[in-house]
Amino acid sequence: MAYNKDLEKRLDYAFGVFPKEVSKAISKKRMFGGLTYLFKGKMTVGIFNNDLMVRILDRKMDGILKLEAVRPMDFAKSPMKEFIYVSPKGYETEEALQNWIELGIEHAQNKLRKAH
Repeated sequence: MAYNKDLEKRLDYAFGVFPKEVSKAISKKRMFGGLTYLFKGKMTVGIFNNDLMVRILDRKMDGILKLEAVRPMDFAKSPMKEFIYVSPKGYETEEALQNWIELGIEHAQNKLRKAH
């Protein structure tokens, strides 16, 4: 499995600055030939080659897909619902990376609320 190890280090650090109730609830799992970060068992973000995968709330997808460095996640040869890829240009800064992480956590928290 080949994925960007430098991005993994950045994500590990970024998740570590969240409050403990969030950072302690994060786990990593190898999926889709890459590495995925889960919040209480729900996917948030992941690394696939050099791309960042992010789960996005459905209501935000149209706006997010208009961003330059974003494209639908087409792992299965067709777009997957609520999944996007962000190319390296879209997560160059720590601020941009943090924003993507927050969107991924927002998605996971929403899924957890719906489950209860």
